Amino acid sequence: MANAYLVVRIKGQADCPYWATHTMTLLKLDKKYRATILPAKENTLGMLRKVQHYVSWVELDASLAKELIDKKARKGGYQKITAEDLKELGFANSDELGTALAEGKATLSKLKPLKPWFALAPPRLGFKRSTKRLYGNKGILGQNKELDAIVRRMI
Repeated sequence: MANAYLVVRIKGQADCPYWATHTMTLLKLDKKYRATILPAKENTLGMLRKVQHYVSWVELDASLAKELIDKKARKGGYQKITAEDLKELGFANSDELGTALAEGKATLSKLKPLKPWFALAPPRLGFKRSTKRLYGNKGILGQNKELDAIVRRMI
């Protein structure tokens, strides 16, 4: 079983029912193309399955977590994080923080100066599959094994 999941909201706010909007707010996915890192728990997986027609997720590896932290992590005022900010959190560098997030030992929402999400751009060269179907049906929604490559194009 995975230690942490990288979750990306694919669909926007229009025509989204209240229960799905509420669940995605709890997951810190308020807008389209927002990503977050969640520790793998039974209730987290249940929430992801509930909104699987709006989000996509994959098991997180440390290299992708480090890349996200280096390029897309922000603090208050939408400023980039610095080495001093990482030291205040108790991590020597972004490698250490990325490893802790990938292993599920740290949570983005508990690391206070950091925002609990990453704002991504639409992927360069577009999505290669349908954004309206689940991964098993030639789409990208739900649990998606190829999401790490898509996220690298979104950074």
